[in-house]
Amino acid sequence: MSLRDEFVKSAMRLYEFCEYPAVRYKILFHFFDTPYDDSQLTELRKDFLKSDIVEELYREQDIYGGWGRLHSKDYSVKAKFPTSLVAINRCLYIGLTIEDRDILLSANEYLESFLLGTSHEKLYDKNERAIPYQKGIICEAIESIKPYNSLCDTTYGQWLYIVSRAYEDGEYSYEKERAAQHEVFLTREDRLVPMQFGLLLKRRENISPELEDALLRHHGGHAYHHGYFWDRCPAKLPDSFVYEKTRRWFHSFNYINQFKGSRLYLADAVDWLLSNQNADGLWDWGPQIKDPWGYFGYFSTNRNYKHNRIVDCSMEILNFLKNYIDNNNEI
Repeated sequence: MSLRDEFVKSAMRLYEFCEYPAVRYKILFHFFDTPYDDSQLTELRKDFLKSDIVEELYREQDIYGGWGRLHSKDYSVKAKFPTSLVAINRCLYIGLTIEDRDILLSANEYLESFLLGTSHEKLYDKNERAIPYQKGIICEAIESIKPYNSLCDTTYGQWLYIVSRAYEDGEYSYEKERAAQHEVFLTREDRLVPMQFGLLLKRRENISPELEDALLRHHGGHAYHHGYFWDRCPAKLPDSFVYEKTRRWFHSFNYINQFKGSRLYLADAVDWLLSNQNADGLWDWGPQIKDPWGYFGYFSTNRNYKHNRIVDCSMEILNFLKNYIDNNNEI
């Protein structure tokens, strides 16, 4: 059975396992690429938009269209969502679009206000790299909500120039990236602004297959061998799937899986995931230690903790597998 067939079968098992409208909506809309105006999806959307997870986002959104600070948590405030970017990622993850209610429409206006200089919240500028970095993540979020926003053209063009210079010989050159960043951002330090891959890949047609392959081999290869955030990495997966930190491996998985051809480093991880399905053809990673980088991928369904855990785990794995299939067209 092909990976695509395995994926469809597991997604349908989750659809049957959980009747919660938000879960079924995500499966139809994102996993099966059902058109937005499809009659079945349109009917299901009514219940999805009234679900508790959508109401929670609407209720917690502030008058500016955000959810507190942009991406630096204010520990003096007890909020459901630690930052606005976490909440925006949550909106996108569960399947909200800019057409649904006013949540992402308001969030988009909130993000645009930073680029227009009208935001009530100021970008921090504690060093020379801070403003370029924040503009990059703001534009990536805007492009995720509504692609090809003209306000992002300048920032996108800057990063396209930088990445083209850094890889102009086919392999990464720190010296060339540093020279390009100094030229574009007028910085002087040797320390660089982190490369904005997410933003660059939002307009993938501007990235040649050769350049994307170079990005995968340099940055994806580093994450494969050394991990991304965590001490373990896809090259050293635990023997048991039910492990206290299993969820943390998805930072590395998803980081590598941004790029076309990600199977070069993730094929073994995919086999590992498929071999760890439970008796229902779903996944349960067991109790987890709270992730300090903040959860946004949960689906509240009922009061049964284990049921929720299976839904959340299966949803995250299927989400990863869907992107993996899309980025490896030969599968």
